[in-house]
Amino acid sequence: MRAVVQTVSRAEVTVDGESVGKITDGLLILLGVTHTDTAAVAAKLAAKAYRMRIMDGERSAADLAAPVLVVSQFTLYADTRKGRRPSWNAAAPAELAEPMVDAFVAALRDLGATVATGRFQAHMLVDSTNVGPRTILLEEDAPA
Repeated sequence: MRAVVQTVSRAEVTVDGESVGKITDGLLILLGVTHTDTAAVAAKLAAKAYRMRIMDGERSAADLAAPVLVVSQFTLYADTRKGRRPSWNAAAPAELAEPMVDAFVAALRDLGATVATGRFQAHMLVDSTNVGPRTILLEEDAPA
């Protein structure tokens, strides 16, 4: 599982002109799922992202009870090593990915986070204002 975590002053996801998720002063997390991801991997990565000390004053989103906006992003598993057309083979198919995104969101909520989300498999417009800027790539693999 891969996550791009950004500190934001605001972030919003719209689908077909409708706002489906919106936060202020928190974390925007773009989340990619691969074939071997499990609910345990999702929970571990959620805890890492929420407790990571990247907010102002070296505090975490958990320390500040900052909200989180999670957006599913299969393109985080693009393989661009050959040619000009990315391969998406490493990205989990929707029937595997959606439950893992849900598990990630549930794990954040279990940690006490207020979580907004995008809409799975929708064409989303993501608008955000990055603070810092702070953008961190996190990865968590299933145990071998």
